[in-house]
Amino acid sequence: MPSSSTSKRVAACGRPAAWSASTRTPWYGWRSSPANTPSNSTTNAWLFPPQTREAQFDEKWSFVGKKEKHCDPEKPEDAHHGDHWDHVAFDPEHRLVVSVVPGKRTEEKVHQLVQDFKERTGGRVPNLLTSDEYPAYQTAIFEAYAVEREQPRTGRPGRPKKPKKVLPQGLTYATVHKEREKGRVKKVTTRVVFGTKVAVLAALALSLVSKVVNTVFVERHNGSDRNRNRRKVRKTCCFSKDWQVHEAMTYFTMYSYNFCWPVRTLRVPVAPQQYQQRTPAMAAGLTDHIWTIQEWATYPAFRRIRDA
Repeated sequence: MPSSSTSKRVAACGRPAAWSASTRTPWYGWRSSPANTPSNSTTNAWLFPPQTREAQFDEKWSFVGKKEKHCDPEKPEDAHHGDHWDHVAFDPEHRLVVSVVPGKRTEEKVHQLVQDFKERTGGRVPNLLTSDEYPAYQTAIFEAYAVEREQPRTGRPGRPKKPKKVLPQGLTYATVHKEREKGRVKKVTTRVVFGTKVAVLAALALSLVSKVVNTVFVERHNGSDRNRNRRKVRKTCCFSKDWQVHEAMTYFTMYSYNFCWPVRTLRVPVAPQQYQQRTPAMAAGLTDHIWTIQEWATYPAFRRIRDA
């Protein structure tokens, strides 16, 4: 089914407009502010991609119409009922939602997510990618980032070897495994999937927020999004009844958050006991002020078809 998302330029959902309304704020007090960040209003264009150096992937559960156990696979109307997942690519350093792909939890959706993340970050190889142990991510990351490399000739007669797909140097991907007992996490272990342990440790040393391989930032954002969008609360009478409306609200709350929601941990001091409030988009160098919901909602966007 067709679904729409905001423009790549607004690659980035939200509190009420009255709360979000604010004057455009200067960025002179930013710590480590990028040199190419525009100093004027960015309601027409700005430089992309965001300054994303690491990403965390995760899926967030919700449901539409009724719980999955009450759905009948023989009924066509139940195809758009039951479990609904937000596949999220999250930038932990800037608290930025880089990409979200809503729908059923399938390998196809994971591939769409990773490919969309790559496009929105300009194809740049991130320092570190992390996720849980959902095996679809390993295949999706390889297919998205692998490039064909010619094989050296052996000097022997016969056909030369076919080009081989290999991952670019510097790409590291690690997973997090949680062992639970009576619903509580008792032990967390990690595994390096792509790259080496030395490369992962080097990426962690460069990170401004991560000291170990983790997915805590995207999981924390999952909780924040449930708080903003009652349709996503685990036990609620406010669940969505329509699949398309649910997806539309997912895009709205997830992406307007980037531009309209100041994050306390992103603020920077500009004077004693005074702080410059920043949104994820400001921290990532996409804009220089806190947007209002009206400003974000009326910004030109294009329709993106993901599903036939």
